[in-house]
Amino acid sequence: MSITQFLSEYGYLAVLAGCLMEGESVLLLAGLAAQEGYLSFVYVVVVAFCGATLGDQAFYFLGRYVGGRLIANRPRLQVRANVVTALLQRYDAPLIIGVRFMYGFRILGPIAIGASTVSPWRFLTFNALGAALWAPLIAGAGYTFGYALESVFVDMGVVEKIGLVAVLFVAVTIGLHLRRRRRDGSEARPEKPPS
Repeated sequence: MSITQFLSEYGYLAVLAGCLMEGESVLLLAGLAAQEGYLSFVYVVVVAFCGATLGDQAFYFLGRYVGGRLIANRPRLQVRANVVTALLQRYDAPLIIGVRFMYGFRILGPIAIGASTVSPWRFLTFNALGAALWAPLIAGAGYTFGYALESVFVDMGVVEKIGLVAVLFVAVTIGLHLRRRRRDGSEARPEKPPS
C-alpha cells in the first residue's frame, strides 16, 4: 500500500491523530494526498485545525495541573521551559500563536504556558488563532510540493518512492545526529571524584 493510498483510506483520522501531537509530517503528506485527489484539501485543513487546537489545549491543561512538577523533575526540559517563560513575559500573545511553529517547543510550549498564569480562555483564543494559521500553511506546503513534483514527474509512483527515500534519509540523519549529541554530551560531563 502506497503512502497516498494509506492516507486516502485512513486520511482524516491519520491527520487528526498526527495533529494532536506534532503533526507537521502527517499534514505535509495529507496536503500532498489532497493535491493528488485522495483527500479534500478543505477537510484536511479543518481536521488539522481541530487536532492541533485540541492537542495543544490538552498539553496546556497538563501543564496547568502537573506542569511545574513535570518540568522540575527534568533538567533538560527546565532549560527550554525557562526560554518559554521568558518569552511569555515579553510576547504573550505572539508566543501562544507561534509556539507550534517553534521546533522543539510544540509540546513543551503549551505545557510551560499552562504552568504559567495565562488563563485557559486566553490560551484557547490565541491557540485557535495559531492553529488557523498553521493548518492551511503546512497543508498548503504539502499541496504545493505535490503540484511542483507532478509538473516535473509524470509517474507519481516514482515521486512516492523518491519521497519515501527522502523521508527515510532525513529520519536516519536526524537519528544519527541526536545519538551523536547524546554521546558527546555524556562524554563531556565531568566524572564525580571518588568519595
